[in-house]
Amino acid sequence: MRFSINIPNFGDFADPRNVATVAAAAEQAGWDGLFVWDHVLHRQHQGRPFGDPWMLLTAAALATSRIRLGTLLTPVPRYRPQQLARQVATLDHLSGGRVIFAAGLGGPIEDEYRSFGDAAEPRLLAERLDEGLELLSRFWSGEPVDHNGRHYEVQDVALLPATVQRPGPPVWIGGFWPRRPPMRRAARWDGAVPLFETARHGHVPDVAEVRDLVGFVRKQRATGAERPFEFVLGGATPSDVAKARDVIGPLHDAGATWWDERQVQTGPDLDRLPPVLHRIEAGPPVV
Repeated sequence: MRFSINIPNFGDFADPRNVATVAAAAEQAGWDGLFVWDHVLHRQHQGRPFGDPWMLLTAAALATSRIRLGTLLTPVPRYRPQQLARQVATLDHLSGGRVIFAAGLGGPIEDEYRSFGDAAEPRLLAERLDEGLELLSRFWSGEPVDHNGRHYEVQDVALLPATVQRPGPPVWIGGFWPRRPPMRRAARWDGAVPLFETARHGHVPDVAEVRDLVGFVRKQRATGAERPFEFVLGGATPSDVAKARDVIGPLHDAGATWWDERQVQTGPDLDRLPPVLHRIEAGPPVV
């Protein structure tokens, strides 16, 4: 099992220097990854400074040499696919092939889309997500792309350089369980990053629900996949390693392959550097 630290892209973490500090501390303490949020607007946290996640991850890449880096998660329909492909490929080169790309619709949808005059119908956004993911995987190859889809058009374009990782960075898909469509989408890629209706961000999910989700996704998976499939769960665990293991151990047994350490979304420490560093320095709860 692998272990990551999860931070928002606002508050103290809007400053790339603070994110570099977090990344370096996480690597030194034995964590396996650092993931940041990808928001341009989240009205629940309005009034705080926000940072661009790809700039924040650039700082993290320059401060580290081992840990995996990415967003949890990027709302692909909010981006132009060609712009996003460039950003991810550049970070993959800078980091020496350490990027993990997590994708979804993002949210809150009203904040992230409608506030800027964009469409906010989930079905339409889901179409753009699927078409955008297809384009990203083709752009990352460095090969010429021709595409005439419902939402995007590309005419004989090759984006170079290709990503360091071949055929591209691992793609994880987020969504709420027990909603089936996001997890069917995840089964077509390299990992699932579920939130649960009964355990929102920062709260530990129920083991029985995790078993149900893992069983569902495994049934949807095509045989002969090239990469291992990751089940990425998260929440806030005690800094006491033994107590944290008691929380995570049953989830590992249920199929989880990554544990993403998160502050509770409504808690006062969500976007503050000192408590995050304190948790990092306690080390990952190795199972």
